[in-house]
Amino acid sequence: MLQVFRAHGAHRAEPVRRSGPAGRLGRLLVVAAGSVAAASATSVAPVSAAAGETPAGTRLVEGTPLVDEARAWPSLPGGTKDGDRLTVTVRNAGEADGRYELYCHPGAGDHPDVDGACAALDRGTTWGKDTFAPVPEGSFCTMQYGGPATAHVTGTWAGRPVDARFDRGDGCEIARWDRLVPVLPDLRPAGRE
Repeated sequence: MLQVFRAHGAHRAEPVRRSGPAGRLGRLLVVAAGSVAAASATSVAPVSAAAGETPAGTRLVEGTPLVDEARAWPSLPGGTKDGDRLTVTVRNAGEADGRYELYCHPGAGDHPDVDGACAALDRGTTWGKDTFAPVPEGSFCTMQYGGPATAHVTGTWAGRPVDARFDRGDGCEIARWDRLVPVLPDLRPAGRE
């Protein structure tokens, strides 16, 4: 049982009495708040932003992932969920060069790590934020060079069109690239993962 203490001076504390109407009301409020939090955590669902729909009985909560894998949308005819199809083109990255198709929910395509790439995208997808946003103008970035690799990602994700370009020309661009590993190939030096 949780005990709350009321401080009296520097070295004295006494338990707060929780009997009577005020104590019962406090316990009721704590239980109600916990129930609301639990209900909110289980009712957040993926959204098709283009259609503005969520499955019946669910709601969106700002700052939460758009996709809850345990409650993923059923697949549509053709094997993909509308809005989760990307083409990833990688150049100057050595053995990872190529053009890959990536489908999520359910995972499919010829990407080298479909499950890992979909999981990384799900983790990085939050309501109100662009997963593929460029580095903001005016950012202070370290002057380091991560190599000549470039990537171009096109398609649709979470119901929004994607047309993003990536390189490793400075510290900010390297960090942006690394946030999308394994969607993009892991080019970090060994031991720096």
